[in-house]
Amino acid sequence: MNGDGPKVLVVDDETSNLKVLQRLVTKAGYTVLLAGSGPEGLDLLRAEQPEVLLTDLKMPGMDGLELLKAARTVAPETEVILMTAYGTVEIAVEAMKEGAYDFITKPLKRHDVLRAIGKALEKAQLLAENRSLREQVAQQSSRSGPFGDMVGRSDALRSVLETVRQVAPSEATVLVTGESGTGKELVARAIHDSSDRSGGPMIRVNCAAIPENLFESELFGYEKGAFTGAANRKPGRFELADGGTLFLDEVAEMSPASQVKLLRVLQEGEFERVGGTKTISVDVRLVAATNRDLIREVAERKFREDLYYRLNVIPIHLPSLRERREDIPLLAAHFMQVYADKNRKEVRGVTDEALDALTSWRWPGNVRELENTIERAVVLCRSDRIGVENLPPQMQPEGTGASRKMVFSIGTPLREIEQTVIEETLKHAGGDKKLAARLLGIAARTIYRKLEGEKEPTS
Repeated sequence: MNGDGPKVLVVDDETSNLKVLQRLVTKAGYTVLLAGSGPEGLDLLRAEQPEVLLTDLKMPGMDGLELLKAARTVAPETEVILMTAYGTVEIAVEAMKEGAYDFITKPLKRHDVLRAIGKALEKAQLLAENRSLREQVAQQSSRSGPFGDMVGRSDALRSVLETVRQVAPSEATVLVTGESGTGKELVARAIHDSSDRSGGPMIRVNCAAIPENLFESELFGYEKGAFTGAANRKPGRFELADGGTLFLDEVAEMSPASQVKLLRVLQEGEFERVGGTKTISVDVRLVAATNRDLIREVAERKFREDLYYRLNVIPIHLPSLRERREDIPLLAAHFMQVYADKNRKEVRGVTDEALDALTSWRWPGNVRELENTIERAVVLCRSDRIGVENLPPQMQPEGTGASRKMVFSIGTPLREIEQTVIEETLKHAGGDKKLAARLLGIAARTIYRKLEGEKEPTS
C-alpha cells in the first residue's frame, strides 16, 4: 500500500528491482509510482508530475539519460536521481550536468536510496518555496508601481506605503526618520514618483557631505566672481530641483549656521545666489530624512526647533528590519534574483538553515546590510542554493561553515573520522561530490564508497 507522502516515480526494466524499491520507498511514507520502461515512465511524468524520479541508467530503448532530458521538458520541477553500476559512474556525472540531482550506485543500499530521495525532496520543496517568494516579489513589483523597490508584506511596511500613497499627491514637506539602511531614500523616491512632480527632477543632497563654508553655494548657487575660483555662474540644488523634489538626506548633520540659511528659504520661499542680488523663486517639494532623534536634538539645542517644525509637517518613520522580520525571506529572494542576474550565476534558492540564520540575525545595518550579505553570498555560492557557509562568519551558527574545527577524541574509529570529514566537506562544497573529492584529494568514487553505510535491501 502506498504512503500518503510526496510522489516518487521509480523506473527500472528489472521487475525484481521495482518490487524491492517499491517496498522500501513505500515503507518510508512516500507515494510510489512504478514504470518498467523509459516510455512508460515518461507517460507517468506527464500525468503525475512527481516530486522525485528514481530511474535506472541502463535500460533498453529509452535509457535513463534520455528520460532525464525528457523530464527537463515535461516535468521541470521533478528532481531526478539516477541508479547506475560502478562502471558507468562517469556517465552519471555527465548526466548530473544535464540536470540530474544525484546518482546512487548498485548494488543499492537502503540508506543511500532513502538519503538521496530525502535530499532531493528537500531541494524540490526549497525550490518551490523560493519560486513562490519570487512570484510574490514579482507580483508586488507589478502592483506597486513606484513602490516596487520597497519589498515586503509586513503590517509595518504596509503602513508606511499607505502613508506615502496619501501624502505623495500633496505639496506638504515630509520628514522621513529611521535607522541607517532602512530605505529612507526609497521612500523619498516613491513620494516623488507618485506625485504630480514625477516628470520633474529629483535632486538629492547629502547634508553631511557638504562643508559648512560651501553649504550656501551648493544649495543656492553662486554668481561669476562671487569668490576665488567662481569662474562662471552655477545654479544651486534648489534651482536644479525646480518643478520637482529636493531630498535633503541626513538633515540633522547641518551646522547651526546652515540651518539658519535653510530656514530662511523655507519661510520666504525665495533666495539669492551667493554674490548675487537677484531674488530667485522656485517651485520645489521638500523631503528631508535623518537617522537621528530630532526631538532630542531640539531639546539639546543641536537642532533649531523652528526648522524642525518646518520639516516635520508629515512625519514618516521607517521600521528597522528587526521590526519586520517576516519580510526577510521576500527581501532575500529579491536581492538573490537581482545579484544572480547581475553576476550571471544560476543561484535559485536559499537553504532552510541559511534562511533561519538570516531571519534570526539582529541586522544592525538593516535592509542595506541584508542586501550586501545576499550579494556576497551569491558571489561565493558554488551551487544553485545559498547555504549557511556562504554567509558571513558572524551569522553562521556555532560549529558550521568552512572554518569549523573538528575535534576527535583519542580512540575515535578511523571510519567515523573519515565519514565526518567527508560529510563536512560535502556541505562546504554545496553537495557537489566531484568538488568535495578534489578538495580532499581523493577520487569521487571513494566518496560514494565511504558513504555507503548499509547493505543492499532484500525482498
